Amino acid sequence: MGLITLIEEKRSKIVKEWFKLTIKTYPKEKSDFFKKKKDSMANPVGNTLSKSLEDILKGLTDDVENNEMAKILDPSVRLRAVQEFAPSSAVSYIFFLKNVIRDILKKDLTKEIEKELLIFESKIDRVSLIAFDIYMGCREQIFTYKANHVKERTLKLLEKADLLCEVPEVGAEIIPHNVYLNGGFDDK
Repeated sequence: MGLITLIEEKRSKIVKEWFKLTIKTYPKEKSDFFKKKKDSMANPVGNTLSKSLEDILKGLTDDVENNEMAKILDPSVRLRAVQEFAPSSAVSYIFFLKNVIRDILKKDLTKEIEKELLIFESKIDRVSLIAFDIYMGCREQIFTYKANHVKERTLKLLEKADLLCEVPEVGAEIIPHNVYLNGGFDDK
């Protein structure tokens, strides 16, 4: 019996323990809520995490390609990217899988399965790097959105305060309004 067969047999227990460890990264009141509420509408975060962990483990055991694994990781990483996590904490839940598998399979570990487990753990490391790339892409999108939002608000405020005007030959520029009105563009 190989490692993948053992993981398949104990899949639900592995996912359940992995979910518990992942939920512990949240503040206590949130983690208690995520554990108790099973309804996907009442608890979309807990539901997304639970489903994602299941899919990630399936992707690992099926040995899917990196681009497919990125699609599998996206919901959980995207979720954690918009929450109050440091980058290392946001993707740390991937590494929890190593300990969960070792703990659950400790009675079944032979030298051959131990070798397979080391290879499987290197796959988990690869997945964590993919997760980090996704996380950084999400954070970049968030910061770009915030920067554009501030820029748009600033332009609207300047227009409203009559400090921004359109100069036909130059285009929209931020210049003091009185310079434009007083003809301050000459090189005198």
